[in-house]
Amino acid sequence: MKVGVISDTHGLLRPEAFAALQGCEQIIHAGDIGALEVLDRLASIAPLHVVRGNNDQDLAWAEHLPDFLRFDLNGWQALLVHDIADVPVELEAGVRLVITGHSHQPRIEWRGERLFLNPGSAGRRRFKLPVTLALLEVSATSIEPRLIDLLESSP
Repeated sequence: MKVGVISDTHGLLRPEAFAALQGCEQIIHAGDIGALEVLDRLASIAPLHVVRGNNDQDLAWAEHLPDFLRFDLNGWQALLVHDIADVPVELEAGVRLVITGHSHQPRIEWRGERLFLNPGSAGRRRFKLPVTLALLEVSATSIEPRLIDLLESSP
């Protein structure tokens, strides 16, 4: 199963991001969405799992979005939260995938059998950080994460 993971769009869904997510069976947005239109466009590709970020807190359309979300991803229990600082110190034993955003810094980190993933920011560039998202290949027995630099072909 191909899964797209995106975060920190801040109201901008780049054409490169939209293209990179084509063919995904599910899309995960880790918050700081910025505009409802971003979710509408992503939902035109695949079903969504979404949390709101700190910059979404005062947006009327985002009031119904959760701050934390637990869900199953092809047999893997996932926890989705915008800021890694809000991840509980003691995670439930079944959680094998932790997805965060907020820092704009992409990271793939295995801690034992648990994957911590931050897809980075797919919105406007900040602090010379890369503009990225992540793609996951998820089977019942494995997760293969890959970061996609959306501007790698740009000068």
